[in-house]
Amino acid sequence: MEYSDFARNVERIVSNVERAVSGKRDGVSLAVVAMLAGGHVLIEDVPGVGKTLLAKSLARSIGGEFRRIQFTPDLLPSDVVGLNIYNQGDRRFEFWAGPVFSDVVLSDEINRASPKTQSALLEAMEEGSVTVDGETRFLPGSFTVIATQNPVEHEGTYPLPHAELDRFMVKMSLGYPDEDAEIRLLKLSSDPAAGIRPVFGLEEFMQMRRMVEEVHASEAVLRYIVSVTSATRGRDDITLGASPRASRMLLAAAKARAASGGRSYCTPDDVKALATPVLSHRIIAAGGESSGRVVYDILRSVPVTEAV
Repeated sequence: MEYSDFARNVERIVSNVERAVSGKRDGVSLAVVAMLAGGHVLIEDVPGVGKTLLAKSLARSIGGEFRRIQFTPDLLPSDVVGLNIYNQGDRRFEFWAGPVFSDVVLSDEINRASPKTQSALLEAMEEGSVTVDGETRFLPGSFTVIATQNPVEHEGTYPLPHAELDRFMVKMSLGYPDEDAEIRLLKLSSDPAAGIRPVFGLEEFMQMRRMVEEVHASEAVLRYIVSVTSATRGRDDITLGASPRASRMLLAAAKARAASGGRSYCTPDDVKALATPVLSHRIIAAGGESSGRVVYDILRSVPVTEAV
């Protein structure tokens, strides 16, 4: 596969998902870039704007298995990762896999579960594995978490630990559709995702992921990424800066964006385009300042070295 073919495949995925999630091309494209980079996606938005529909449509578009976990206060870690159950007939324990053993896992309203249950995802999201009763089991290579949370209801919710936030490659929102997009939505069936069919198989999607890893990033691009993330540390208006993991994820996302544009190399423009969704949820701004605004100011102040 050439990178020009890669770009066409990305367009096919985005256009396919847009059949169900109308008028949200930028959000759909960002989610696809994150998935191709091997990252997880956190969607924070009001109810009813298509968060669940986006996750389901993405999974169907790449021929992946989709599982949904409804996070509630009484959800247990074993409900997420699985557990060992004693089989009396065979007189031995059998492992019953949890819903994380899927290609695309929707963690719906993730901030409604207790911190203990939320932490069950930490190993899965970082290492692609889960450990139950001392035995480690690996998840599918295509494993992706798309999590949602509601920004307007705080009763009965638990703030996501920063260690968990740091494992999401991007944080995004969809927003309300415009009038034309909402009219198109009204014309669809009760389940707009029902008509979504795979544009290709999971094996081809995994091949695209491997191609992302091969995208070239020059020394100058690497230095620019580090300059941007380093600028979030030690500032008076930031109480917690971006970690080295943020630099790695920003690089991976920039490579995926470059490949989506049909290029085998990434540029500082790829980095700038993704810095806000990759970095803003990883930093804590002081004095109630918007973290997105702080990232914007950093991008304006850090010089760009033109390099390929």
